[in-house]
Amino acid sequence: MIQINTYQPNQRPDDSQIATIALFLHKALEGYGDPIHHIVDCISYALSNAPGKGGVVFTALNASGEITGAVVVNHTHMQGYIPEHILVYIAVAPAARGKGIGKKMMLAAINHLPGNIALHVEAENPALKLYEALGFKNKYLEMRLNK
Repeated sequence: MIQINTYQPNQRPDDSQIATIALFLHKALEGYGDPIHHIVDCISYALSNAPGKGGVVFTALNASGEITGAVVVNHTHMQGYIPEHILVYIAVAPAARGKGIGKKMMLAAINHLPGNIALHVEAENPALKLYEALGFKNKYLEMRLNK
């Protein structure tokens, strides 16, 4: 059985839980991840009460209380030309993949969030099929200039 926990700016986990979530994401994202300090920054943004920030963090816990999945969504505070939310991180523990946890977490996020949701996914990421099955469409090719 999987339990989904929802954290928001008014229902923050403590600092040690934030560190545990960040470490889980860093490890579980494998080649699709970012440096851990970027993950911590993203979680901090999602759980911030500061104007122009905010979001939501979901964790999936197994029967032993261990994190088996996590999702971090940041609010963009825009709508129309940019979706209201961006799903920045989603990961399922390698040993728990293929058991529907990612889908359950995606549905929790979709059902929780009012408005549109964007996410970035690499073309070879196996999760692409899940996102498409849930109704996500490839609208743009993203280009970046990193300075």
